[in-house]
Amino acid sequence: MKRLGVIGSFVWDVIHGRDPRSAPVEEWGGITYALSALDAALPNDWQIVPLARVGEDLHAQAREFLRTLRRVAPDAEPIAVPYPNNRVELRYHSDERRSEVLTGGVPAWPWLGLRPLLRDLDALYINLISGFELELETMQLIRQHFSGPIYFDMHSLVLAVQPDGLRTLQPLPNAAQWMACADVIQMNEDELAMMAPDSMALAATALAQQVSALVVTLGARGVVYFTAPGFEQLGDLARRGAGTSVLGAIRTALVAAERADVKGSGGDPTGCGDVFGATLFSRLLAGDTFTNALHAAIKAAARNVTYRGARGLSHHLRGELIPS
Repeated sequence: MKRLGVIGSFVWDVIHGRDPRSAPVEEWGGITYALSALDAALPNDWQIVPLARVGEDLHAQAREFLRTLRRVAPDAEPIAVPYPNNRVELRYHSDERRSEVLTGGVPAWPWLGLRPLLRDLDALYINLISGFELELETMQLIRQHFSGPIYFDMHSLVLAVQPDGLRTLQPLPNAAQWMACADVIQMNEDELAMMAPDSMALAATALAQQVSALVVTLGARGVVYFTAPGFEQLGDLARRGAGTSVLGAIRTALVAAERADVKGSGGDPTGCGDVFGATLFSRLLAGDTFTNALHAAIKAAARNVTYRGARGLSHHLRGELIPS
């Protein structure tokens, strides 16, 4: 079995305003949406290996969640650390706009603790849910020592933490250094605005750093992507990374979102970006072309809107009945 390492944070969410008529909802968030999508979309010859440090207060619950997923490796365990786990209070102001307040906080992975865990992995999915799972130096060491494909959702790298825990956007002046550490990069348009004046400028920066694909999610408007010359699927990474000059044009397109089949209050957008990215990488690992993987990811994100929470989400994404 091939093994996919997953770096990101387990977060306990308290969600307000998703349905104004209902009380706040408490449930797992953070990396659990991506784990659920990987569980649903990875091919049968892949296992998930979560590389997650979890606060002692929620360690047992994190273990319980992982046991609900089929493709988690039998030897995989969240790693307990003596800190309060990340907890986030989300307040939705619209389907695509929300505020976020963080309490607790698990510190970044030390390289010496992470390095031995990478040795038996074949690919890496990195989603900086908190923005401080990895320091830049650790990310650079991952790129230096890990030879498999790396998918990187930059996510909260552009979010500061105010004294009251409110997450606010802040510029990321060293974006190029971060992007040089991955093969496929994802962000949303708010995150992009903290790194460059427009998507074309950021794409030029990313592709100059040997990134093969840059994907920017646009909410209900869909996705815009940029791919390097010669990149059609993950098998092309070795050719591009071997110092071979690849001629051709940069591909770019705006791909429309798929309309979610929702009734009543309009669905739940929580975790859509995570489901999108995890599905995209899963299908690339399966050997799909970038275009086909992208359409599968858009379809999965739309399906996520029709479900609430991460528990049972993998079943929902596969079109199965949810276990009681």
